[in-house]
Amino acid sequence: MIELKKELFKVMPHTDAEFTGEGVARVWKTDSLEPDINTYAGVIGSDFHNGTIEVDVCGKLLSDAPDYARGFIGIVFRAADDGREFESFYIRPTNGKDCTDPVRKAHGCQYFSFPGYTFSYLRDFGITDYENKVDTIALNEWSHIKAVIKDDTGIFYVDDVKVLEVNGFKHGPFARGNVGLYVDIGTDGYFRNLSIQYDD
Repeated sequence: MIELKKELFKVMPHTDAEFTGEGVARVWKTDSLEPDINTYAGVIGSDFHNGTIEVDVCGKLLSDAPDYARGFIGIVFRAADDGREFESFYIRPTNGKDCTDPVRKAHGCQYFSFPGYTFSYLRDFGITDYENKVDTIALNEWSHIKAVIKDDTGIFYVDDVKVLEVNGFKHGPFARGNVGLYVDIGTDGYFRNLSIQYDD
């Protein structure tokens, strides 16, 4: 288990974070309405290639969140120290069990790769392989994310249910780098019980 304390994390630009000392980290995005950028707190020196990442997440909405905010919260992995590139998986809690719109419901989770392969890019080109529904998630509730990463394949679980499989990471099978706690627009994000298992 990774201790969630300030000195172990590097907080990226347009991001702020608090570490309560009680095993919970709070992360939120600042000063930018650009989606799918490097807004995360990274575990310094985590140097992750293959293995398993697990963390509990709770996505809430900031008081000034725009109406399209979804409580976006998740992880980054294989991130460069300066945040210039990474892979990411996140959930949209408002599109979970309380959502009745079937279109939004289909967008419960997302893989994206920074830079270049944002959710808007994938949507614009009709690429649907990187999203799926997640029936267990909701705003203001804890969920468990598990990512099993092997070369250019990732299998992602939420609350012990497989929700997405990605074959062909955009940065390739040999990339490695830091693990991070990711949030996007309007999210007041809480994290606990971060665990990283390194397989190489």
